[in-house]
Amino acid sequence: MSKTRFKFGSIQLALAFLWAVIAGLLPMAAQAQRALSAGQSLYLPVYANVQYGDRDGSGNTRQLPVSALVSIHNTDLDRPMRVIAARYYATDGKFIRNFLATPRVLKPMETLEFLVERRDVAGGSGSNFVVQWAADAMVSPPLVQALHLEIQTNRSLVFTTDAVVIPR
Repeated sequence: MSKTRFKFGSIQLALAFLWAVIAGLLPMAAQAQRALSAGQSLYLPVYANVQYGDRDGSGNTRQLPVSALVSIHNTDLDRPMRVIAARYYATDGKFIRNFLATPRVLKPMETLEFLVERRDVAGGSGSNFVVQWAADAMVSPPLVQALHLEIQTNRSLVFTTDAVVIPR
């Protein structure tokens, strides 16, 4: 009876090493974004409509308007933070409006929400928010997300987008 021994070739070793490196780096990238901070600017993609289907003879696609619920969660258990601005931009980069007239203090674990209504299609399919926040001490950074919804009797579309730090 012969024993079968598994041997790693150089390609398998390189792939195993690469996999280990990637698996180890991805959590660090997520942790870096969640490191304590005293303020940040965050980029949040938001979709006022979603293009779908095939292009017609004129090159146009169908568009489905969706609402977007933007949520800014203070994830710090003990300390408040200030949301300074929640600026909304169109697909072409044109400023539309600031959803926040004056800075707003969020208590620990409090959430601030803004609704981009379904009928508000000014932003287009590539709209976005820039959320600026600050704190008097190092705090756990906020979790900023948009929940996109279109609910009909025979179909529903629901998806989220997450903010990322704008390096400065």
